[in-house]
Formats: sequence, structure tokens, C-alpha cells
Amino acid sequence: MLILGLDPSLSCTGWGIVRAEGARLSHIANGQVKTDARAPLPERLLALQQGLAEVIFDHAPQRAAVEEIFVNKNPQSTLKLAQARGAVLAACARGGLPVSEHAARSVKKAVVGTGAAEKAQVQAMLKVLLPGVKVAGADAADALAVAIADAHLGER
Repeated sequence: MLILGLDPSLSCTGWGIVRAEGARLSHIANGQVKTDARAPLPERLLALQQGLAEVIFDHAPQRAAVEEIFVNKNPQSTLKLAQARGAVLAACARGGLPVSEHAARSVKKAVVGTGAAEKAQVQAMLKVLLPGVKVAGADAADALAVAIADAHLGER
């Protein structure tokens, strides 16, 4: 089972794909879809959708997992995140992927063992769970963690 994990963001959406064979996990690919901060919002959302459509086409995952939205102190940031998340979900739907959603705390708990884990702890566990993995950036690391969490939380 190939699982596409996604960490949505308007500026840089991380993606990571893992293969789950029972309890065994292996790294397939990871990366980031970046948008131009000077571009109009509709163009940025389209860039996210198109970038993820390419990832889905190239790797043919069977399902996707997305980190649930969190509410920022800044309402504008929350709205931008929600719009980016919508583009990500639309790309998955267009690719025919069932999508599950996971809270950040449950992702951390599934990967590290505690929902209060720091980003550095999650990234360290990625190296243990996916030996030799080269991560394209912090957003890609978060996306791989979402994919791993989805694998651990079981099939739907």
C-alpha cells in the first residue's frame, strides 16, 4: 500500500510517500510544492493543485493522509492555510484517492510515542523508521510523518 502524506501550506506544501507492508514501512519519495508569494492567490492554489497532481500521477499512491487544520492566532494565516488545504484535498479527489485526516498530536504520538513531541524528535524518528531517508525539507518531513501515522493507524 502506497500512502501519500501531506502537510498543507500556501507557501510550501510538503509531501511524502511511504510503502506500508504490514508493519514494515519503506520510503518511496518526498518533496515540496512551493508557490510564489508574489503571485495572486488563485495562481498559488492552482500551482499547489497541479504540483500535487504530478506527484499523484508519478507515484500512483492508493490513499492520502492530510494533517488536520489548526487555528492560528492570526485569522488571515488560518484562512490561507484553509484555502491551501482545500487545493490539496481537491488534488487528492481529482486523483481518485481516499483521504484521511489526522490531528498533529496523533501524528506525533504515532511516530514518536507522545503527542507533545517536538519537531526535532519527529525528524529523528523518521531516520529510525525510514533508514537512509533524505528529506527535502521540514515540510516534507512533516508529510512523511503524516504518512507513517496513517500507516500505523490502520486501513480503512
